[in-house]
Amino acid sequence: MCAEKNSKSGPRILAESPICDTFEGRHPSPAEKEWAEKTLLPALEKAPEQPIGARSGVNLEGNGDARFTTISGMPVRRLYTQADLPEDWSAEKYLGFPGHSPYTRGIHASGYRGKLWTMRQFSGFASPEETNQRYKYLLSHGGGGLSVAFDLPTLMGFDSDAVESEGEVGKCGVAIDSLEDMEILFNGIDLEKTTVSMTINSPASVLWAMYLVVAEKQGADWKKVSGTIQNDILKEYIAQKEYIYPPAPSMRLVIDTFEFGTHFTPKFNTISISGYHIREAGSTALQELAFTIYDGVEYVEWARRRGLNIDEFGPRLSFFFNSHNDFFEEIAKFRASRKIWCQLMKDRFDAKNARTWLMRFHTQTAGVSLTAQQPLNNIARTAIQALAAVLGGTQSLHTDSYDEALALPTEDAARIALRTQQVIAYESGVAQTVDPLGGSYFVERLTLDMERGYPQREIAEAAYQYQRAVENKEKLIVGANEFVIEETPPKILYIDHREVASHQTKKLDALKARRSNEEVKRSLDALKKAAAQDPVVKADGRMSDANTMPYIIDAVRAYATVGEICNALREVYGTYEEVSVT
Repeated sequence: MCAEKNSKSGPRILAESPICDTFEGRHPSPAEKEWAEKTLLPALEKAPEQPIGARSGVNLEGNGDARFTTISGMPVRRLYTQADLPEDWSAEKYLGFPGHSPYTRGIHASGYRGKLWTMRQFSGFASPEETNQRYKYLLSHGGGGLSVAFDLPTLMGFDSDAVESEGEVGKCGVAIDSLEDMEILFNGIDLEKTTVSMTINSPASVLWAMYLVVAEKQGADWKKVSGTIQNDILKEYIAQKEYIYPPAPSMRLVIDTFEFGTHFTPKFNTISISGYHIREAGSTALQELAFTIYDGVEYVEWARRRGLNIDEFGPRLSFFFNSHNDFFEEIAKFRASRKIWCQLMKDRFDAKNARTWLMRFHTQTAGVSLTAQQPLNNIARTAIQALAAVLGGTQSLHTDSYDEALALPTEDAARIALRTQQVIAYESGVAQTVDPLGGSYFVERLTLDMERGYPQREIAEAAYQYQRAVENKEKLIVGANEFVIEETPPKILYIDHREVASHQTKKLDALKARRSNEEVKRSLDALKKAAAQDPVVKADGRMSDANTMPYIIDAVRAYATVGEICNALREVYGTYEEVSVT
């Protein structure tokens, strides 16, 4: 309880005053108590705190005083001191050191002094030919890696000439129908030296097979090829909805990639467990963290039931997080995630390989935070979000382009997004020391809250509450619900999906006319037979004969298309229809 304090009008109960939170649930030092009563209280009585936004809803305490929260709704105190940390808190006990378990301060002992994060710009649009030119443009301007955005038909396992693809070919990413398209996409790009991430989930094994065959045709050694496939089907059922097959066979395909990767591609991440799309669907930072780690645990459980050794596949598990507007909340989320994952790997799964304990993650700035109004403001938002990701210790980073609320990015917008990363890396000084905010009372308290801290219904509720706060101006978005102006829309990238579809269809027709369709049929029949069997790891540790990856690779080499391969699996597994959530 708060203590009483005399005033000119007589005794006053501090429980009724705005400094009560200085005492509740804390153990402030005598000096802090004296500051609160003699310095803070008079200041607040003279000039009460004002919320950032409307004086209603989330911005008011029950007694009518201003309330301050993170973007996720977590209360924020006006001042953090030693009294906000556990009484036994010490840097050695709770923090540790960089590159050392539990990795709160980062997975590399020297931080970014030895190697900067990978500047990986997410790009893909229209045809493989056009996207190939954009990739070369980004690499020539200092990009360190590539990230492939596929169009909706590819994401759903349909070819460009399918009825289901009408109106969507090349619109939200690049159209990839066959090995030929993948060869065009990476023409002139050395895949043994360029790390590539592919945002693909349900057909992930098919697109990965195409990528590996292209690398093989370039003469690359699969054991040296590095990159990531997203391959995170669980978050599709939770948030993004781009699934094809029911959950169980979908998980089987994911574990097939784990097993195959362990044997043949030791430097390639066979999954990127993604909280990004969960956050974009409206979750809080804490929900994003909790659901993502829970999904990671589920993948490990499925792999262990298959008989895989966690210390063989575990080091190639990677993660993908969102970096939103609330600077300190995001940093705390990244720091807590590493600590939690390390503890799970050691305590729950008894992992012995130190590399298995590491949470390695990619970060993308928050697309959902971008506004169509005054889009140049998005450059500032992206810079703040990117800085939070870097201070949180990300291994690679994509910065959104300022025009992405309107269309796919133009070349100029993509270059500015890349330059934002480069300014942070080379001019800001933040890469010179490891975890520079470590030891901050506020950051350490937020990190502990994240560490100690539900699926679609919970995310939907969080999204609704945030949207309501925005509409009531309790949360301000510059240029969208405050500081609004009349403006001329910027020039945006226009995709003629009809022209792209026609171009892709002509290529498909020519491909099917010259390939061996008998070989395609043979390879697809073999794939269906393997897919119908239960894969079992052999006693000598060799890969299961029913692992689908070798059969998918054979089909890719025969120039079977994405649609043909996915349809073969549809014949075996069927398709999934979502159960309604009430």
